[in-house]
Formats: sequence, structure tokens, C-alpha cells
Amino acid sequence: MQTLDDLKNKAKQIRIEIIKMVAEAKSGHPGGPLGLADIFSALYFHVLNHNPKDPFMETRDRLVLSNGHVCAVRYAAMALSGYFPLEELSTFRKLGSRLQGHPSTRYLPEAETSSGSLGQGLSVACGMALGAKLKNQFHKVYVCISDGECGEGMTWEAAQSAVHYKLDNLIAFMDRNFIQIDGFTEEVLKLEPLGEKFQKFGWNLIQADGHNMEEILDSFEKAKAHTGSPTLIVFRTILGKGVSFMENKPEWHGNPPNNEQAEKALAELNA
Repeated sequence: MQTLDDLKNKAKQIRIEIIKMVAEAKSGHPGGPLGLADIFSALYFHVLNHNPKDPFMETRDRLVLSNGHVCAVRYAAMALSGYFPLEELSTFRKLGSRLQGHPSTRYLPEAETSSGSLGQGLSVACGMALGAKLKNQFHKVYVCISDGECGEGMTWEAAQSAVHYKLDNLIAFMDRNFIQIDGFTEEVLKLEPLGEKFQKFGWNLIQADGHNMEEILDSFEKAKAHTGSPTLIVFRTILGKGVSFMENKPEWHGNPPNNEQAEKALAELNA
């Protein structure tokens, strides 16, 4: 079992690999992945029932990445947990790589789902969770969603369906960093009170600090124990977390660092 310090160190390693990946590719999204590193450390090294040596075992928990552009955080966590060699991360976004700029099950079936346009993940996860119920399977279905995609109607159709079918095996968690590609979410399209909207639909709502490992673990434990309705964990996160010049800056949503900036970021993370 990983200790809290172990999980925090894994999150630091994930952040280092993210910077190396997007800098090497000269393409990709650094901000969101850096903000999710603590949560993905908790998932891959404590929360999820999974086995890198048997990635398709029937009883595994499923993890859907709705905001597929943040896939660098998932690839880094997968490599560090043993799904493929760490060296393969250097192929990120390159021709012929399994590690596409959005996850693709054509190249990496261990990713569970392909993604592209935002907003589809919650619907996919609802289907997986309902299918598991119909088959009397007992694994959990986790889905990472962004705050920006909550401006799309299909998110709320899925949210309604999840409550209707009482999908208590569904745990959604939101990267609530208040930033999307066009700027701050509340300026693009006002979303607040976002968590409470899901709660009014009938979701079990948990709110937590997405950079506090104790809160992250406690939130997932509470979500797993809840019955009768789906759960949404709203994690308050900071885009670019861990790299001072990226933190809370919309321009780092989808711009890779140049060599000099990458060196500066890695120096901070390794300090």
C-alpha cells in the first residue's frame, strides 16, 4: 500500500514526465495535466482496482477520460504504474505512437475509450455503468470531466440519465480549474453554482481540494461507499500546478513550453 508521501512523490514524477512529454513533442496541453497530477496519482496507485500485468481483467474498474486533451497525465500515470516502459512517453504525439494526442483505443486499448470532442465522456461512462448493472458486475466506472464541457447540453442529458437509472457505480470527478481554451470559464459561459446543479439533478455531491492528497483519498472513499445515486466529486484545481509561471494562466491550457521554459519548469519540479 502506498503511503501519502509515496503518492505525493508519484504526483511529482507525473508532473515531471508531463513537461518532458509536451516539450519533446512541441505540442500538447501542459496546464490541465499538471493540475490533475495529484488526482491521477491517487487513482493509479491507491484508488483504482486495476492490474497493469492484466489490463483487461473483467473485474477491473473502468476509467473514462472525457477531457481527452489532458491525456499526458494519464499516459504518465500508466507508464509509472507499469502499463508500458517509461521511455515510450517520449513518443507522445509522434507519428506511429500509441500515445496519441487524444487517447485512441485503436492504438492503446488499455485507455478504455477514445476521445475527441469534449463532452462525450459522461455519456460513455453512463453506458458502461448501466451495462455493468445489467450484467450484475460490481466494478466502478470513473469518469474525468472538465468544467468547460459543462456548458454543453449532452453533459446534462447524461447527468439526468445517470440519476434516472440510479447508477451508484458511477463516480464522476471534475477538474474545476475555472479555465478553458478561450479563457476563464465564468467569462466564456457562467457555470456556477456548478456542483449544486448536479446535486439538484439528484447526484451525490462531494467537493474537495484537488491538491490535498488526504482530501482526494477521502473523497474517493466516500464516493465508493455511497449507494442509490451517482456521485460527482468537484475537485478545485489549479491549472499548471507545480510550475509557477504556468499556474492559473489560460495561455498554458494548450501551449507547450519551449526548451528554455521546459528547463525552468523541470528545475522547479525537481527542487
